[in-house]
Amino acid sequence: MPPRGWWNSRWFCVLLVLATTIPLLAPSIPPFTDLPGHMGRYRVELADPASPLRTLYYDFQWRFLANLGVDLAIVPMAGLFGLELGLKLIVIAIPAMIAFAILWIAREAHGRVPPTALFALPLAYGFPLIWGFLNFSFSMALALNAFALWLRLGRIGRFRLRAALFLPIGLLLTVAHVFGWAALCLLCYAAEVVRARDDGRGFLASLVRGGIACLALAPPLLLLLLWRSGDGNAKVVTGDFFFWRAKYVYIVSALRTHWMAYDIAAIYLLWGLIAFGLAGVWLRMNRTLGIASLMLMIAYALLPRVLLNSAYADMRLAPYVMMVAVIALTLRSSARRQAAVVALIATALFGARLYMLTSSFAAHDRANRAQLAALDHIRPGSRVFVEVALQCLGRWETTRMDHLGSMAIVRRSAFVNGQWADPGAQLLSIRYAPAKGYAEDPTQILRPYGCRAAKAKTYPKGLNELPHDAFDYVWLIDMDRKKMNSFPGLTPIWIGKSGGILYRVEHGSHSSLAEHPPAVEREQQDRGNAPDGHLNRPVG
Repeated sequence: MPPRGWWNSRWFCVLLVLATTIPLLAPSIPPFTDLPGHMGRYRVELADPASPLRTLYYDFQWRFLANLGVDLAIVPMAGLFGLELGLKLIVIAIPAMIAFAILWIAREAHGRVPPTALFALPLAYGFPLIWGFLNFSFSMALALNAFALWLRLGRIGRFRLRAALFLPIGLLLTVAHVFGWAALCLLCYAAEVVRARDDGRGFLASLVRGGIACLALAPPLLLLLLWRSGDGNAKVVTGDFFFWRAKYVYIVSALRTHWMAYDIAAIYLLWGLIAFGLAGVWLRMNRTLGIASLMLMIAYALLPRVLLNSAYADMRLAPYVMMVAVIALTLRSSARRQAAVVALIATALFGARLYMLTSSFAAHDRANRAQLAALDHIRPGSRVFVEVALQCLGRWETTRMDHLGSMAIVRRSAFVNGQWADPGAQLLSIRYAPAKGYAEDPTQILRPYGCRAAKAKTYPKGLNELPHDAFDYVWLIDMDRKKMNSFPGLTPIWIGKSGGILYRVEHGSHSSLAEHPPAVEREQQDRGNAPDGHLNRPVG
């Protein structure tokens, strides 16, 4: 058992969990790539079914998907705090729950939290969370805590209680995101196989015994069968197996945020610690967590890049493979002074990571605010075509503005192109037929020619071919002033100080907008409260 010290005291562990929330406290919108797009969907989800947002622009139908964690959690949270603050609180809770689970799993596996476990804490902000895979990250945070509970109940011999509790826990995780349930199954199975071996059973008998012990986690298989059978008409894509170069990149990108050299050095440090633990040099590895990390590694190797229409399926697992392996480590020596030195180093590295994240998130938040100033010039209920000037995905850090245009849905109840509309993976679909071909993701993405997606629109060709009657505004987010053009029928009404431009679409007498203005605007006009005149004045 690791020695007792300040690093595994209750007060210090609580401080570590609370400190994990610091980077997300200041930003008004967590600066994660996909998050504004999800927030746009939540706005549609929460909208009055009779509103134009639901009757004219989008459709939202509740049904079972193994990918509903935050979609469900946002309903009560938005009712209590509003959509933006409610979502921010959920997002803040995700890394805090992961940090709590790291410390809890370490305590259950080692008896006390070893100082080496603190090296895993930076992985609470793994790249999948930075990308904005919210349901996945939420489900994995729950799964890690559920695994800690599984270990605890097994340690104290409460097997019947564990089976009763994990029947609903498995179902809950599957609803949140199927990855969380699958990861929990692998972790728990590894723990039970090791337990059976420790009880003296043979290798094959232990494999069977481990499966029997995990039967309480099996019922979600029925849900998954119903899910896939219910999408019989939807095109399901799974592919891109064994792309080893990409898998290596995903592993070294597990802490990808801002400073490439620092992020990669941190990953190599963790792999170095794992190597020492495997070799038994200075460190040793807990068998239960070592086998659990091996199970996750095998899953990572076998997973394709695209699984059931979900892209980057293997990449999402990369931080958790390393996380469990690092938690498995402990010092071979029981010397308290040596443990204290290791704890100080790990705490310092975690503090440096939090400082870097806080600084990076603040910079992204300032950039987002500068672009979102355009929303003040967009009438509620309008139709907005967005293009976002982005870097190639190969860049270590991007602006993460890929879906920032969806904030017009959130704050202006507007129609905006760029929402995901996969019938097998999304509850939202697009009603607005006039925008066909200019509506779905990735029509909002503008990347340099060499790394542009096949279906993405180009600039300026995309705007020259834009169906003007289908839109009221064109919003070019983060567009460099040097690349701004004039377009027939488009009048600039806002230009950002740091880039970005908003055009008003000038409709002719035949315009569908002139004949049928947005319902929100009609309501304002009926009340004698027409939109402010400054919206019609060009901005220099």
